[in-house]
Amino acid sequence: MKSASLVDIRGLRVEFGPTAHPFPAVDGVDLAIDAGEIVGLVGESGSGKSVTALALMGLVDFPGRVRADRLDFAGRDIRAMNAREQRALAGRGIAMIFQDPLASLDPCYTVGYQLEETIRLHGNAEERSSGAMRRARAVSLLREVEIPDPVARLRAFPHQLSGGMAQRVMIASAIAGRPQLLIADEPTTALDVTVQAQVLALLARLRAEHAMALLLITHDLAVVSETADRVVVMYAGQVMETGAVPDIFEAPLHPYTQALLDALPEHNLDRARLATIPGVVPGAYDRPAGCLLAPRCRYAVGRCHAQRPALEPVGSGRARCHFPLDARGRPTRGWEAERAAAITS
Repeated sequence: MKSASLVDIRGLRVEFGPTAHPFPAVDGVDLAIDAGEIVGLVGESGSGKSVTALALMGLVDFPGRVRADRLDFAGRDIRAMNAREQRALAGRGIAMIFQDPLASLDPCYTVGYQLEETIRLHGNAEERSSGAMRRARAVSLLREVEIPDPVARLRAFPHQLSGGMAQRVMIASAIAGRPQLLIADEPTTALDVTVQAQVLALLARLRAEHAMALLLITHDLAVVSETADRVVVMYAGQVMETGAVPDIFEAPLHPYTQALLDALPEHNLDRARLATIPGVVPGAYDRPAGCLLAPRCRYAVGRCHAQRPALEPVGSGRARCHFPLDARGRPTRGWEAERAAAITS
């Protein structure tokens, strides 16, 4: 049965290391993206955000192992595709903008050569067969991403571009194949604040003009609040919470989401130090038996350390927590009683 969503991922697991004792970089992720929707994928480094996107594009190489109950794009099963079909999908169906544009562009070739090569592989029939059409399309793409004097920029090498200009070239390359889904992996990390705002505005405009869906991977919750329709919060390879942007920011359901919001500078204006989350994301050899957040969670009680919670519907969203938060930001479902019992014992 075909899914109604453009992207339908269920039970995605990406493992590394020996098969006897694998490390799940992505551990049972469910993710759906509708056509034209902007989804923000947030979480600390090591949460599995980028690996989830790479698995969707078929870019997880050996020794990584990808398994899923469902891994569909536009009604097609990515798991059933051969290598040639996956290469065609990564460009025409799904395109990705990586974190460091200067590391993604080849320093030995001009901007024009690299753009035209992308168009030759993923453009329409006329563009693939005609060099003049490819050059015209490359100029049009640079103009579309607001690069001044696009004809001259075709002759430039990557090292001659600023960080913001290089990122615009990467965006032009990503949309060259007219994809249905654009994945932006930390697209503003290496840019200053002014250029960040320009790049985000550019992505939002291109998404609307090309009717693309956008998966925005970021650490910056402020970016998500201004750009996305829906938020998916990941931690240690698992989805901890999903919900609409207003719901997540006004009343988070999961303590991890609450802690991320508490660490925002604008939430710490009256404090001498920024709020932080103690500890680190668990790795291959220190994964807890219960909830993966339990060693760092301010509300963890006995059940949290012993039982791993499932991702369940809570109100209009979903949360992976034994004691999801209420509108006041306090745990529910008998947390007070369990905490009191633990103290008295």
